[in-house]
Amino acid sequence: MRRLFPVTYETPAQASGGGGDAAVTAGRDEGFARPAAERDGGLARSTADHEWSLAELAAAYAYPARGPWLRGNMVSSLDGAAQHDGHSQPISSATDMRIFGTLRALADVVVVGAETVRQEGYRPARARAEFAAARKAAGQGPAPAIAVVTASLDLDFSLPLFTSPLVPTLVLTGAAAAPERVAAAERAGARVVVAGEGMGVEPERAVRALAGLGHTRLLTEGGPRLLGQLIAAEVLDELCLTLSPTLTAGDAQRIAGGPSVAVPRRFELVSLLEEDGFLFGRYRRP
Repeated sequence: MRRLFPVTYETPAQASGGGGDAAVTAGRDEGFARPAAERDGGLARSTADHEWSLAELAAAYAYPARGPWLRGNMVSSLDGAAQHDGHSQPISSATDMRIFGTLRALADVVVVGAETVRQEGYRPARARAEFAAARKAAGQGPAPAIAVVTASLDLDFSLPLFTSPLVPTLVLTGAAAAPERVAAAERAGARVVVAGEGMGVEPERAVRALAGLGHTRLLTEGGPRLLGQLIAAEVLDELCLTLSPTLTAGDAQRIAGGPSVAVPRRFELVSLLEEDGFLFGRYRRP
């Protein structure tokens, strides 16, 4: 991979020579050394670049020991678009996809909305030889399961996501889902998990249901509607956000959609990496 720069920043008071809390440093919770940096207006960039290995990325993005823990991973353009022409790839990068793969390799299950499955042509998660030993040591299978959130079960069950995954794909739906669609999912090899009393899925119940199956390291890759539901239900613990140095204009969705929350949710910055103008931030709920 190309080189990533750990990024540090300081408060306005520190930038002007005043006091305040210690500067937040990329990787501070993971024990990485703080690099020497050149400060400019409160933003600092490492003077020495560093080529981050997969092992270091895995350590930097490690899940906390307690669980269940639900992490989101999204990419956004500078003007807030989560996609371009219906796909996230045009605003992504090779390093973004490398981190995307690392986050998948750390997870027990990847939770995704049905519309994203249809738009992005989702395939089963694959086994990664580089993470095989770590997953085995953590008691995980060869690859994370994919869990599709859907009320209607309007999905193509002939796709490889359902017919040939390394681990059975999960379908999260409500108790009132159409029996014939439930049967179709099960015939394709999917495991249907009821996580709601009506047609739809209740986020808190979905998290509990997945944890009950032993999936405590949860990752969601959206789409925006699903992420918005998880935020509104206050079940999202962490957001890994790639800020792409691109402008798209248009009317593309933001990374989270749906009704606004009553009070904006405040998250704290845990770490920040930079490469070729892309910022890779990690934010946690306090």
